[in-house]
Amino acid sequence: MSGADGVAVAEPRRLNVPLAAVVLTALFVAALVTAQVISAKLLAVSLPVLGAVTAPGGTLAYAVTFFASDCLSELYGKSYARKVVNVAFAMNFVLLALVFATIATPAAQGSVDPAAFETVLGLSGNVVLGSLAAYVISQNWDVIAFHRIREFTDGDALWLRNVGSTASSQLIDTVVFTLVAFAVAPALFGVGAALPTPVLVSLIVGQYVLKLLIALVDTPLVYAAVALVRRDEADAAGVSA
Repeated sequence: MSGADGVAVAEPRRLNVPLAAVVLTALFVAALVTAQVISAKLLAVSLPVLGAVTAPGGTLAYAVTFFASDCLSELYGKSYARKVVNVAFAMNFVLLALVFATIATPAAQGSVDPAAFETVLGLSGNVVLGSLAAYVISQNWDVIAFHRIREFTDGDALWLRNVGSTASSQLIDTVVFTLVAFAVAPALFGVGAALPTPVLVSLIVGQYVLKLLIALVDTPLVYAAVALVRRDEADAAGVSA
């Protein structure tokens, strides 16, 4: 094919990317970005035995990322899932850059109160450090654990690799985030407030129990999503054949 000036123009490369891969990848990134934006609000959730526990506002949104990554791991393999996890990690910095650039730009007359805007969206340094450290460790571990359990069970027991990988990853995420944000960062970098050990333990236990309950609830959703995608792909393969 030639352009108007006679120079050959290469045809766009046609990629056969499954729609489900696009949807699950978009869901992963959307949930991750949402979790970062809404984490400024702390949730008070009442749980049996433990009573009221405190958790970041992004807890539910962040749990969706584990659902999406487990579906991606099951359907498209370890390599693709890890690429999504690590590219999304880079997108955290894009989010932070855009948010802080918006905060730094002068507000026009009639805008929402700039101070209130900054309070809601301007995450403190210790929370940013904690969330980034927790994300890159826990999400990569989730993919690794998922596939190790898959290999150990010869591909059977999807529920086991879903619950096992998510439960262990959420524990890592909770411990790393809480310790970095409220102990390590304040002590080493002087950002944020250091919390006493009993409070740290309470935060870790409460958050983890809540996340574990969410992980148990998401198992049938993973089964349903994987079954739906495989059925649609099988139908599409049958039509094309």
